Amino acid sequence: MKKIAVILAGCGVYDGAEINEAVLTLLHIAKAGASYQCFAPDIEQLHTINHLNGEQMTPNRNVLVEAARIARGDIKALTLLDANNFDALIVPGGFGAAKNLCDFAIKGTQAKLNPEILRAAKAFANAKKPAGYMCIAPAMIPLIYSAGVKTTIGNDLDTANALQSLGAQHIDCAVDDIVIDEQHKLVSTPAYMLAQSILDADAGIKKLVTNVLAMS
Repeated sequence: MKKIAVILAGCGVYDGAEINEAVLTLLHIAKAGASYQCFAPDIEQLHTINHLNGEQMTPNRNVLVEAARIARGDIKALTLLDANNFDALIVPGGFGAAKNLCDFAIKGTQAKLNPEILRAAKAFANAKKPAGYMCIAPAMIPLIYSAGVKTTIGNDLDTANALQSLGAQHIDCAVDDIVIDEQHKLVSTPAYMLAQSILDADAGIKKLVTNVLAMS
């Protein structure tokens, strides 16, 4: 059975992992007959957002504790992720990917990755193991892979230009499609960067999971 590591950025579209993207990812991994283990960094979130009114809340929350809500408690600290024990990596989106896993949401083209994310993601890349990134999570790709790596965040011009500035080759992509970089065994899909419904998001996520598993 293939084993997939899934990295979550918290719980909730505005400050953590996008819940639908995360659940659909886990569902399609399981439906394909593979297994998964969720991980998250044991750090404070950038901030905590009230998802009802969009306002910032106090006290702030912990990324690992929040991500455990999605994983039903079956989650490990990112420090424990060893790429040698897995066949592939998948990273759902949500603003937490650009706020907690890296600081792209704040610093744009000056962005840096959380050190544990960098270690874990680079381990998969260096081992030539496949990986999938969705929604805004592909903003991390040029900080992990070599210049010219192919990826997508959909078709948002400003974000695409920022990825190009960081060294990626951005390819416009429809919500129900994926971009594959064969050389790097890398798959990306826009998901809720473009999705207007859970069905929209599901179409691309299913293709991403299917192709990541096929490469592993």
